[in-house]
Amino acid sequence: MLMPSIFGENLFDGWMDHAFKNAFPADRFGFGDCERYMKTDIKDTKDGYELSMELPGFSKEDISAQLKDGYLTISAAKNEVKDEKDKEGNFIRKERYSGQCSRSFYVGKEVKQEEIKAKFDNGELMLKIPKTNEAKEVPAEEYISIEG
Repeated sequence: MLMPSIFGENLFDGWMDHAFKNAFPADRFGFGDCERYMKTDIKDTKDGYELSMELPGFSKEDISAQLKDGYLTISAAKNEVKDEKDKEGNFIRKERYSGQCSRSFYVGKEVKQEEIKAKFDNGELMLKIPKTNEAKEVPAEEYISIEG
Protein backbone atom coordinates (compact mmCIF):
# COMPACT_ATOMS: atom_id res chain seq x y z
CA MET A 1 0.00 0.00 0.00
CA LEU A 2 1.33 3.43 -0.88
CA MET A 3 1.57 5.88 1.98
CA PRO A 4 2.48 9.57 1.97
CA SER A 5 6.17 10.13 2.52
CA ILE A 6 8.03 13.07 4.00
CA PHE A 7 11.80 13.07 3.55
CA GLY A 8 11.88 9.33 2.86
CA GLU A 9 9.94 8.30 5.96
CA ASN A 10 6.43 6.95 6.06
CA LEU A 11 4.15 9.64 7.48
CA PHE A 12 2.12 7.12 9.51
CA ASP A 13 4.97 5.03 10.95
CA GLY A 14 4.60 4.91 14.71
CA TRP A 15 1.98 7.66 14.89
CA MET A 16 0.07 5.81 17.61
CA ASP A 17 3.10 4.44 19.47
CA HIS A 18 3.37 7.43 21.77
CA ALA A 19 -0.38 7.57 22.47
CA PHE A 20 -0.42 4.06 23.96
CA LYS A 21 3.11 4.01 25.39
CA ASN A 22 2.01 4.45 29.03
CA ALA A 23 -1.67 3.62 28.68
CA PHE A 24 -1.47 0.14 30.14
CA PRO A 25 -0.67 -0.56 33.80
CA ALA A 26 1.99 -3.19 32.97
CA ASP A 27 4.07 -0.45 31.32
CA ARG A 28 4.68 1.17 34.68
CA PHE A 29 6.98 -1.77 35.42
CA GLY A 30 8.63 -1.44 32.02
CA PHE A 31 7.65 -4.86 30.72
CA GLY A 32 7.22 -3.60 27.18
CA ASP A 33 10.41 -1.57 27.19
CA CYS A 34 13.05 -3.43 29.23
CA GLU A 35 16.08 -1.38 28.21
CA ARG A 36 14.38 1.78 29.47
CA TYR A 37 13.79 0.37 32.96
CA MET A 38 16.80 -1.92 33.30
CA LYS A 39 19.40 0.81 32.83
CA THR A 40 22.85 -0.73 32.90
CA ASP A 41 26.35 0.65 33.38
CA ILE A 42 29.35 -1.55 32.60
CA LYS A 43 32.76 -0.56 33.94
CA ASP A 44 36.03 -2.08 32.71
CA THR A 45 38.38 -2.71 35.63
CA LYS A 46 41.84 -4.28 35.85
CA ASP A 47 40.51 -7.69 36.90
CA GLY A 48 37.15 -7.78 35.13
CA TYR A 49 33.94 -5.93 34.52
CA GLU A 50 31.49 -4.39 36.96
CA LEU A 51 27.90 -4.39 35.79
CA SER A 52 25.43 -2.15 37.62
CA MET A 53 21.73 -2.43 36.72
CA GLU A 54 18.89 -0.32 38.08
CA LEU A 55 15.83 -2.36 39.04
CA PRO A 56 13.55 0.02 40.96
CA GLY A 57 10.47 -1.53 42.54
CA PHE A 58 11.83 -5.06 42.41
CA SER A 59 12.94 -7.18 45.34
CA LYS A 60 15.78 -9.70 45.41
CA GLU A 61 13.27 -12.55 45.01
CA ASP A 62 11.95 -11.02 41.76
CA ILE A 63 15.38 -11.15 40.07
CA SER A 64 17.33 -14.03 38.54
CA ALA A 65 20.66 -14.21 36.71
CA GLN A 66 21.69 -17.10 34.46
CA LEU A 67 24.87 -17.86 32.53
CA LYS A 68 24.39 -20.04 29.45
CA ASP A 69 26.60 -20.45 26.36
CA GLY A 70 28.60 -17.35 27.26
CA TYR A 71 25.52 -15.12 27.67
CA LEU A 72 24.61 -13.60 31.03
CA THR A 73 20.85 -13.13 31.16
CA ILE A 74 19.27 -11.04 33.90
CA SER A 75 15.51 -11.39 34.35
CA ALA A 76 13.08 -9.57 36.60
CA ALA A 77 9.47 -10.65 37.08
CA LYS A 78 6.77 -8.87 39.04
CA ASN A 79 3.33 -9.99 40.13
CA GLU A 80 1.41 -7.41 42.10
CA VAL A 81 -2.15 -7.50 43.37
CA LYS A 82 -3.80 -4.41 44.83
CA ASP A 83 -6.85 -5.32 46.84
CA GLU A 84 -9.04 -2.66 48.41
CA LYS A 85 -12.18 -3.63 50.30
CA ASP A 86 -14.74 -1.72 52.27
CA LYS A 87 -15.69 -2.57 55.88
CA GLU A 88 -18.05 -5.37 54.79
CA GLY A 89 -15.38 -7.01 52.61
CA ASN A 90 -16.89 -5.92 49.30
CA PHE A 91 -14.46 -5.05 46.56
CA ILE A 92 -14.02 -1.37 45.85
CA ARG A 93 -11.10 -2.02 43.50
CA LYS A 94 -9.03 -5.03 42.55
CA GLU A 95 -6.09 -4.71 40.18
CA ARG A 96 -3.40 -7.13 39.05
CA TYR A 97 -0.13 -6.35 37.33
CA SER A 98 2.25 -8.98 36.07
CA GLY A 99 5.03 -9.26 33.59
CA GLN A 100 8.71 -9.80 33.14
CA CYS A 101 11.79 -8.21 31.63
CA SER A 102 15.17 -9.56 30.69
CA ARG A 103 18.44 -8.40 29.18
CA SER A 104 21.36 -10.47 27.93
CA PHE A 105 25.06 -9.65 27.68
CA TYR A 106 27.79 -11.71 26.05
CA VAL A 107 30.53 -12.31 28.63
CA GLY A 108 32.44 -15.11 26.91
CA LYS A 109 32.25 -18.90 26.99
CA GLU A 110 35.28 -19.11 29.29
CA VAL A 111 33.49 -17.41 32.23
CA LYS A 112 32.18 -19.85 34.82
CA GLN A 113 29.00 -19.27 36.84
CA GLU A 114 30.81 -19.59 40.18
CA GLU A 115 33.25 -16.81 39.19
CA ILE A 116 30.48 -14.19 38.87
CA LYS A 117 29.64 -12.36 42.09
CA ALA A 118 26.24 -10.68 42.45
CA LYS A 119 24.76 -8.32 45.03
CA PHE A 120 21.35 -6.59 45.17
CA ASP A 121 20.97 -3.50 47.31
CA ASN A 122 18.46 -0.65 47.30
CA GLY A 123 17.05 -1.36 43.81
CA GLU A 124 20.45 -1.86 42.19
CA LEU A 125 21.93 -5.16 41.01
CA MET A 126 25.74 -5.23 40.96
CA LEU A 127 27.70 -8.03 39.30
CA LYS A 128 31.45 -8.59 39.10
CA ILE A 129 32.50 -10.58 36.07
CA PRO A 130 36.13 -11.69 35.69
CA LYS A 131 38.08 -11.15 32.47
CA THR A 132 39.07 -14.23 30.54
CA ASN A 133 41.92 -15.00 28.18
CA GLU A 134 39.52 -15.95 25.43
CA ALA A 135 41.05 -15.03 22.09
CA LYS A 136 38.92 -12.73 20.01
CA GLU A 137 38.38 -13.82 16.45
CA VAL A 138 39.38 -11.22 13.92
CA PRO A 139 37.05 -11.44 10.94
CA ALA A 140 38.82 -11.90 7.63
CA GLU A 141 38.04 -9.09 5.25
CA GLU A 142 36.96 -10.32 1.90
CA TYR A 143 36.57 -7.97 -1.02
CA ILE A 144 34.67 -8.38 -4.24
CA SER A 145 36.66 -7.32 -7.29
CA ILE A 146 35.04 -4.63 -9.36
CA GLU A 147 35.65 -4.76 -13.06
CA GLY A 148 35.45 -1.79 -15.33
